[in-house]
Parts: sequence; structure tokens; C-alpha cells
Amino acid sequence: MDFSTVNWLAVIVAAVMAWLFGAAWYMGLSKPWLKAAKLDPATMKRSAVPFIVSFVAELVMALVMTLVVGALTGGEPNPLAGVIFGFVLWLGFVATTLSVNHRYEGFGWDLTLIDAGHWLGVLIIIGAVIGWFGAPAAPAG
Repeated sequence: MDFSTVNWLAVIVAAVMAWLFGAAWYMGLSKPWLKAAKLDPATMKRSAVPFIVSFVAELVMALVMTLVVGALTGGEPNPLAGVIFGFVLWLGFVATTLSVNHRYEGFGWDLTLIDAGHWLGVLIIIGAVIGWFGAPAAPAG
């Protein structure tokens, strides 16, 4: 794997944009999400850890998306390719995993739809940003 083809600025921007989207998504859907997740805000512990973990996860997703999109576009990513790969990766891995896990955990489809919608947005945003930034500039020389 050639990490010299990674546009690190794109990875960071994509992760930040995805994290901000997640914050807006769950702020807007906080009441239905809490109900679907069977959580009581009065008994929940407040911690920054989930926010940190989600940002690190989105950094990893952005790095992997950069490698996938770069490899599958011959090193010339573009926004459309990023969006398509984001959707395909979401469909093949995220939507399926959430559907299975939530059934075993006894949650309803409402939680699956809220969480899957979040990750769909995250992966499409990451893919679009990675594609928009394109490949890193070749070193001058």
C-alpha cells in the first residue's frame, strides 16, 4: 500500500466534515434516536469519549476511502467516484452490519434507519471530499 498517494489534507477535511455532519444529524434526531436506542438521558453518563472515538473512526474511514478511491480510479479521484464508492461501501458493509447487529440486539428498524442514514451521509461526504481534493500534488523537483 502506497501512502505517498494519500492527500492528508483531504483526509483531515473529510473527517472534520463528516464529524460535523454527525453532530448535526444526531442533534436533529436526538429524541427519536434516544427512544429507538432505549436510552434515558437522565441516567446517561456525560463523556467526551464517544465524540473522540467517532472523530478517530472518521479519520480512519477517510484514510481508507482515499486508498480505495485512489486505487480504483488509477490515482485520479473525482467527486462522483468518491460519492459512488461511499455509497457502495455503505451498502456493502455499514447498512448490512447495522441491520444484523440491531436485530440481534433487539432494536427496532427505527434505530437502524437513523444510524444507517448517519453513516450513509458520512461516507458520501468523505467520498465527495476525497474526490474533490483529488490526488496530492506531485513534489516540485
